[in-house]
Amino acid sequence: MGLLMLIVLIIVLVIVVSCIKIVPQAQAYVVERLGAYQATWSTGIHFIVPFIDRVARKVVLKEQVVDFEPQPVITKDNVTMRIDTVVFYQITDPKLYAYGVVNPIVAIENLTATTLRNIIGDMELDETLTSRETINTKMRSTLDEATDPWGIKVNRVELKNIIPPQAIQDAMEKQMKAERERRESILIAEGEKKSSILIAEGKKQAMILEAEAEKESAILRAEAKKEATIREAEGQAQAIDTVQKANAAGLSYIKAVGIDDPVIKLKSLEAFSKAADGKATKIIIPSELQGLAGLAKTAVEAMKD
Repeated sequence: MGLLMLIVLIIVLVIVVSCIKIVPQAQAYVVERLGAYQATWSTGIHFIVPFIDRVARKVVLKEQVVDFEPQPVITKDNVTMRIDTVVFYQITDPKLYAYGVVNPIVAIENLTATTLRNIIGDMELDETLTSRETINTKMRSTLDEATDPWGIKVNRVELKNIIPPQAIQDAMEKQMKAERERRESILIAEGEKKSSILIAEGKKQAMILEAEAEKESAILRAEAKKEATIREAEGQAQAIDTVQKANAAGLSYIKAVGIDDPVIKLKSLEAFSKAADGKATKIIIPSELQGLAGLAKTAVEAMKD
């Protein structure tokens, strides 16, 4: 009897323990009673009625990521390519998630494939390769709207990889190579152009500097010649002034001692010759001295006779 009571007690304890449910953080339990939806348990400790209630589904509320296999799609210009997508989703309503669709992940995968085909079918190849952000936005909007009845919110959709046919890849590589060669040729031509411009500007600057130097040299030579002419004229003026002053002094002295005019004129002529000092090319002789010089010449010839 005691053994039977012990067994019954153990069974009761097991049943009681099994009725205690602890829901972890970021999870939710969908509970059914006699096969019908009863409640959704959030984080914490809960109790179920034995043999009547049961946990139908444990739902993870954290954001989840699913990576789908590449899907074949055809562009508007009839190019077949393969695109694989990554979907970031989160369960917002555990009840709808449990009863809205049989296999939510498979449903999202099929919905992603059909949506992708619809969007790519309206684009050409080049537009598809350069419009990832547009495709992602359209797919996220469509999937989010379609999965609302399933209690799922699609946060992001990314095109993981776009794989065009091998022939298209070869053509794209050739196109990129040609584009790089074109850019290289342009850069070389621009470099040569800039080099030619710099050389021409250097020559132009050199010619300008040379012309300015020649101009300054000519100005300096002209100023030097002008200065020399001025100094020569000043020297001649000073010589004439000196002669005049000497003549004036000599006349005063002669008059004082009583020397007559012919002698004074001859002395003046000697003073002119000394003033010239053999360097002047022309000597201007006053008319009075010219007559005296002729008289002197006549007297000399008479004495010779």
